[in-house]
Amino acid sequence: MDLNIRIAGAAGQGVETTGDLLVETFAGQAVHCFSTQTYMSRIRGGLNWYDIRIADRELFSGRGKADLLVALNEDTLNWLRADVNDGGLVLFNGADNDGVVAIEFESVAKEVGGSAIMANTVAAGAVVALLGHDFTGLESGLRERFGRKGDEVVDANIACARKGAELVADHVGKLTGPESSDAPTAICSGNEAIGLAAATAGVKFVTSYPMTPSTGVITFLANVADRYGIVVEQAEDEIAAVNMICGATYAGVPAMTTTSGGGFALMVEGLALAGMLELPIYIFLGQRPGPATGLPTRTAQQDLLFAVHAGHGEFPRAVFAPGTPQQCYDLTRHALEIAHEYQTPVILMSDQFLADVRKNCRGLDTSYRPIDRHIVQEPPEDYLRYTVTESGVSPRAIPGSKALVVVDSDEHAEDGHITDHLEVRVRLQDKRMRKLQGLLSDVLPPDWYGPTEAEHVLIAWGSTYGPCREAVDLINASGGSAAMLHFSQVWPLNVDGIRRMLGGRKRITAVECNQTGQFASLLRMVGAVSECELLTRYDGMPFAAEEIARRIAP
Repeated sequence: MDLNIRIAGAAGQGVETTGDLLVETFAGQAVHCFSTQTYMSRIRGGLNWYDIRIADRELFSGRGKADLLVALNEDTLNWLRADVNDGGLVLFNGADNDGVVAIEFESVAKEVGGSAIMANTVAAGAVVALLGHDFTGLESGLRERFGRKGDEVVDANIACARKGAELVADHVGKLTGPESSDAPTAICSGNEAIGLAAATAGVKFVTSYPMTPSTGVITFLANVADRYGIVVEQAEDEIAAVNMICGATYAGVPAMTTTSGGGFALMVEGLALAGMLELPIYIFLGQRPGPATGLPTRTAQQDLLFAVHAGHGEFPRAVFAPGTPQQCYDLTRHALEIAHEYQTPVILMSDQFLADVRKNCRGLDTSYRPIDRHIVQEPPEDYLRYTVTESGVSPRAIPGSKALVVVDSDEHAEDGHITDHLEVRVRLQDKRMRKLQGLLSDVLPPDWYGPTEAEHVLIAWGSTYGPCREAVDLINASGGSAAMLHFSQVWPLNVDGIRRMLGGRKRITAVECNQTGQFASLLRMVGAVSECELLTRYDGMPFAAEEIARRIAP
């Protein structure tokens, strides 16, 4: 059982609220959910929709077409009606229209609740009733969401939802929703998972200049700041933000910043500063289409090569790219640990698609478990901040302790003071770059999904995980032979390991949300692959599994 519900309307009509209510209602009944959002770059108006896919098995991708369309205005009906599957239903907020279930949500909301603003609640009640699901879950969600506005508002919303359910009584049974299964009842988005992981890992300072789609992370951290003891600062710009986290990490404080491509462009000098000072800064890079402002509310994977090579000079860094909300949580903690163990910048890359995805999640521990900062608690009298070591990692002490901690953005000697001595320059640069050996020893191997003997391998990184995984299932179910190799760490790369996993395959296809195949280029650059097909999408929309399966068919 697999059903896709699309709530669509103009910005300001409560599309997101309705979608969130339904996701939380279905997940609370142990139904597997996977939701995605599509919206224009407008404060009000435009065409926006929220897809809620529900099934009796775990889901990893959205779908292109809907089984149930809830059209909150006429423009939505005209644009999206053709994307409803045969046998599907359309609920339309308006007068009678051929082939649709017409309910004037706004008029009903005014009559029952006293305000047209509750039209989306009428719609939510209608959807839950149509699919034959328990209404108490939606009622609980309404109480939780509107409880702080008072009993009168809560009761009005519940009455509107119940009226919506009554108005579709004649159509119940035309669509069947999945029953409760073993799905976790907790639901989480990619951005929420990153924020929670950072908070529980001990991040104490976060500063950013708001930029879609990364803003949800700093917003989440601001909401839990008191619980976890975090200082949250909205910086005047991205240059200030990255330099502030350099200062914080120099003082021994785990710190991070969030941004998107245009903001990251402003951060690269600060990134290089962290490389020279050997500071464990953490940058969350939420991608969207560029160049320049591009499509601020759409999705892309266009900043990979930029992230891997950003900053003047040469210095080590690690770059991660989770594919699910669970990986967002796990990799955020891992990235912070790597940054502090090797005293080097880390970048975690996501995108608008993964930032907004909401999915059932288990194991997102909310307890406070700070990472090891690898601080020398009792530095010796002859302490040198940049002592040359075999690993390249020098002992790190906190300024103001018994040690004198000197740093300099110029090339410096082991004691941190500026130097023009060329032999010292070589020795210190070699020391810094030796960290790559350790980073390579800790590289996360790519995940293999599908039969080990598969002839066709889809290479995925970051958010293409889910669509590629489900595409593999579709291909194999139709008699093909496919598997997926997903990279959640995209730099540095274990070349020998990749060669072993891909050796002898008849066909390799890199699936990427960019035009030029940036990860495929990176794999070729390091010698991990030679021949590789490209399957790209760069219109600002994410892949769907059926699209991938269709486009790579022989």
